[in-house]
Amino acid sequence: MNETLAPFLKLADAVIITDASHTILNVNETYESITGYKHKDILGKKAGILRTSYTSQSVHADMKAAIHSGKPWSGVFTNRKRSGKLWHSSITITPFEIDGQYYYVGVFRELEQLDQGMYLDDERVSRMQGSLLKVLAISCEIRDPGTEAHLSRVQQLTDLLVDRHNERMNLCYSKAELARIANSSILHDIGKSGIPEGILYKPGSLADYERTIIEMHPIIGLDIVDKIFAELDDELFEKELQTAKNIILHHHEKWDGTGYPHRLKGDAIPLEARIVSVVDVYDALSTKRSYKEIWNIETTLRYLAEQRGKQFDPAVVDSFMSLAEEGLLPNY
Repeated sequence: MNETLAPFLKLADAVIITDASHTILNVNETYESITGYKHKDILGKKAGILRTSYTSQSVHADMKAAIHSGKPWSGVFTNRKRSGKLWHSSITITPFEIDGQYYYVGVFRELEQLDQGMYLDDERVSRMQGSLLKVLAISCEIRDPGTEAHLSRVQQLTDLLVDRHNERMNLCYSKAELARIANSSILHDIGKSGIPEGILYKPGSLADYERTIIEMHPIIGLDIVDKIFAELDDELFEKELQTAKNIILHHHEKWDGTGYPHRLKGDAIPLEARIVSVVDVYDALSTKRSYKEIWNIETTLRYLAEQRGKQFDPAVVDSFMSLAEEGLLPNY
């Protein structure tokens, strides 16, 4: 190891120094204490000795792309100590070029040992958020035994569609943003819990006043969610809640401005609501309801195509059709 890098080993944080091929050249005492690997046991081994499958491939790819281009990189790894115990570290890796040779200095802290708080990785946060929203949605709409299945189908199909639309339109949404939309979609009809059953499950057509009451469910849903989360002052759910509110309030708006409750038009409708709108209608038409029989898939897809640019965002319909063309839509 080049002695120019020796001062880094005196840092209070854990330090690992590797060469350009990621072979370990040196570690400090803090590194030994945290990982359980002694200096003599780890020198000459690859830095990936601590690696686990819990750190996604994309994180490693981002890290390698940055440092191989000579730029520092910061992120979070889930690694495994010598004892086998998992641990999370916030790490910064900085490339240094000395006498024509590249070296990498990694400085990290064990997140579990911070004085306050508890570290939650993105995957765990997403599972917690999704589970809470699912329980909330189902508990508010428990009157109909078919509701849970509908909500789950909408969530699963939203997950497929938002991922495809993000890829096809090059939106560059993060995995967390995509998961947030899928998780929140399960709350889209929570306002129907405030609609009388005689109207909600009425066979046949609705009277004008009944239709007006039904069309209040987005506003009722927004009020329900606001009241439930009024005392939950936690940023863990802040973005999730805003996405859910956009879906609840706007999933019955139409691309041409003839929807409800606010007659929003085109891009004024939040994208997450435009996506759930297509999914919700697809599921409603292709499954049996109290007021209608099942439509076959071909008829349902033809209706979506006919409503492209009218009821639905044309680009979202195109993304949905691409899923159908590849046979990725679930069979009910």
